[in-house]
Amino acid sequence: MEKSEKKLAGLRKAYGEALVELGKEKSEIVVLEADLGKSTMSLMFKEVFADRYFEMGIAEQNMASVSAGLALSGKIPFYSTFAVFASGRAYDQIRCSIAIPNLNVRICGSSCGLSDFGDGKTHQSVEDANIMRAMPNMTVLNPADAVETRKMMRALVSHNGPAYIRINRNDLPIFTAEDGEYKIGKMYPVTEDGDVVIFATGVMVSKSVEAAEKLAGEGVKVQVVNVSTLKPLLREEVLKYAKGKKAVITAEESVKTGGLGGTIAGLLFGELHVPFRQVAIDDVFGTSAHSYEELLVEYGVSSADVYNAVKDALK
Repeated sequence: MEKSEKKLAGLRKAYGEALVELGKEKSEIVVLEADLGKSTMSLMFKEVFADRYFEMGIAEQNMASVSAGLALSGKIPFYSTFAVFASGRAYDQIRCSIAIPNLNVRICGSSCGLSDFGDGKTHQSVEDANIMRAMPNMTVLNPADAVETRKMMRALVSHNGPAYIRINRNDLPIFTAEDGEYKIGKMYPVTEDGDVVIFATGVMVSKSVEAAEKLAGEGVKVQVVNVSTLKPLLREEVLKYAKGKKAVITAEESVKTGGLGGTIAGLLFGELHVPFRQVAIDDVFGTSAHSYEELLVEYGVSSADVYNAVKDALK
């Protein structure tokens, strides 16, 4: 595999642009924000549809409850805030008012994972995906790039039930083709078939491709699979890419407990007997740093960590 230079693009901008595009097609779409519209880029929707944009202030619990009411009245609400607040501060309202009645509310957890590198552990959501995955009825999506973000947004309009989408704060390489429809639950191979499979999600897709390129130079063929649907995780999808491999690796920018790695290990239990390694954040919170990459290295979720996991599994 030759090392390739990929175009970088912002997922937050893609989220805002998708809201506008979909808003032109569906008058039922409304957008709610918790005083972070400049950061989440939901303000792009307000500039076009001011009468369908609701600024709720720093009141995430209220925003979740109002979104539930709008859904009950036939609207399709998308609401956004930082992922750490979306998953934590309004948990009870999401659970009782959105998930239990299985309403069509779409929640955007922006600046997910360690991507808000400058604001420290209070603003870095290393557990948001795991929390939302544990909630019955909740679909959880984690796009790898801006193109996939736009496709996911379109899929969410017709999706039945509540959904949570994680949006990275930083520009990421584009791996998703512009053509083709996104299907919730489907996994998408990023590289050609190989002796090892890496199930990666979010920013870890690009980090896994970097590791695969280095391993290819050493004669190790690795297939990177983009797991952009964190829930539902379908057994048939996992087995499709894991069967026949010499090792299985998972890579996620989340804490290990309740994450992608443990779930895939459970799905493979009793099915395959191959070395398995999990690249994820240990049971710790984040911290402030000068750059995003610095934190990925510090918390064991860099391309080097993926590379080392493959090498160790193949020993």
